[in-house]
Amino acid sequence: MNFIKNVLATFVGIILFCMMSFFLLLIIGVVASAGSSSSGKSTKSNSVIKLDLENVSNDYGGSVYIEDFDYKETNNDGLINVLQAIDYAKTDDKIKGISIENNATSLGSTQRKAIVEKLAEFKKTGKFVVAYADYYSQGEYYLASVADTVYMNPMGSIDFKGLASEVLYMKDLQEKTGIHMEVIRHGKYKSAVEPFLQQTMSDENREQLTVLLNSIWESYVGDISKNRKISVESLNTIATNLDARNANLALQNKLIDKIAYLDQYQNGIKKALDIKYDDDINEIEILDYIKDVNLNIKKVSAKDQIAVIFAQGEIQGGEGNVNTIGEGSINRALKEARKNDKIKAVVLRVNSPGGSALTSDIIWREIELTKKVKPVIVSMGDVAASGGYYIACNANKIFAEPGTITGSIGVFGMVPNFKKVADKFGVNAEAVKTHENATGYSVFEEMSPKYKQTLTESIEIIYDTFISRVAAGRKMDKAKVDEMAQGRVWTGTMAKQLGLVDELGSLDDAIAYAAKLVKTDDYKVSLYPEYEVELADLFRKFLGMSVSSVKEDAIKSEIGTENYELLQRMNYLKQSKGVQAMMPYHLNIK
Repeated sequence: MNFIKNVLATFVGIILFCMMSFFLLLIIGVVASAGSSSSGKSTKSNSVIKLDLENVSNDYGGSVYIEDFDYKETNNDGLINVLQAIDYAKTDDKIKGISIENNATSLGSTQRKAIVEKLAEFKKTGKFVVAYADYYSQGEYYLASVADTVYMNPMGSIDFKGLASEVLYMKDLQEKTGIHMEVIRHGKYKSAVEPFLQQTMSDENREQLTVLLNSIWESYVGDISKNRKISVESLNTIATNLDARNANLALQNKLIDKIAYLDQYQNGIKKALDIKYDDDINEIEILDYIKDVNLNIKKVSAKDQIAVIFAQGEIQGGEGNVNTIGEGSINRALKEARKNDKIKAVVLRVNSPGGSALTSDIIWREIELTKKVKPVIVSMGDVAASGGYYIACNANKIFAEPGTITGSIGVFGMVPNFKKVADKFGVNAEAVKTHENATGYSVFEEMSPKYKQTLTESIEIIYDTFISRVAAGRKMDKAKVDEMAQGRVWTGTMAKQLGLVDELGSLDDAIAYAAKLVKTDDYKVSLYPEYEVELADLFRKFLGMSVSSVKEDAIKSEIGTENYELLQRMNYLKQSKGVQAMMPYHLNIK
């Protein structure tokens, strides 16, 4: 019997070893091919860049270091790479123009603004920018508005109707299910947890959302007014009356220049390129163009460097990755930047709704240490709120876009409670303990006054620390910070008026200011952080990727994308550890 068991054990071991080896070789192959591959496409003479941004979502594509292989892989698919490529194309004799064709992207408003500004610079060289769509969302139309000529399908329309935000409230749902979220917060505007506390929107939240939407809209239509030479008043009338709901109305109101089918649009490009209608357009997609000219974009011979460190995503702690902020990768980048003599200044690009208050403070400390050696300039992206503002507030200077969502200076703590569910199904939790507070908090019992007092004390300490950090960093009176804080969200324009930011400007503006501050005009931009991963992590990710993807697609298909996003939001809040400095990032502006 033992012999059979040993044989079976050996057989199973061999199978597992073969499976592990197969997946390991597959991972190594993927990594190796990623490092050695090229786009396979080169830029031909008389070419047009197709600005397809569907696969561009982050400011920074990320650089990953796999210690087991001593291997580094950099993804050049971030917004920063797109902007650098468009800038390079201005003087590339092979590029004659840029085509924005049926573009679909998840980029935020300030990210689109950065592209619009870079396209406007591109046009000044005498090269053309044209746009075509079967249908324009408000965001995609904003991007297209900078084009010399805007085309639209005869059956198309523009979703030009103003901004709105819908928030789902779940207090009654909690009552019906018996699952209750225990919430303690500081900040009357801290609406990240409001849906769990009440069934209707508070006056404070309605006030801040109204002001926020109006401010973002003003920036949005202001740029379109400039690009299309249409008054803001006329644009507001068009939005109110839905006067871009079909192609004829859009043309009549000068939101577009031509009604045409795709082949007619392409013929227009061929005419601009001075080629025959039967000839093919030498078209290269933006990500392929980035790969083709990447080495040329880098200014290798520069004497100095400006380090741009990207802090993007929720602040969760740990190493972090391209979608989340962790003190591991961010602080390592800050240390490297201040120890590298070639790096003269640091620009911290923040695009985050916040998250862990502890991690925010750890990163804040590293910025304090870096400032003693080199200047730290902050550039805010779409969102730099709550914990995102925490890690920005002590910079030497802060730049924000007019539409940046920032502020939200407030904290909260939240834990789930299943007491009613337990009672309903006859579950009773009993605890044995050596000390009065040994059990801490049980999800099966009502929150004790002692635990609530302890959690409240922690919230108040962190809130007080938060506003103290802001007061010191912004050289403001603490009482004044407290008055404008309370978890309220501001746009970049409003934040500048309040003194929470210094200047309205782009990432390029922040980099230029940093260079001027350290008196250098011969510099290159070095991108950070580098995320470190181990083979075991890569292996687990590889194995779980397909299962997770199938599961996600199945759930989305069953309950819909919006409900799936709500489910993710609830899961995040339930799993969050420690006190959170988080803005209401579930805010969905349409």
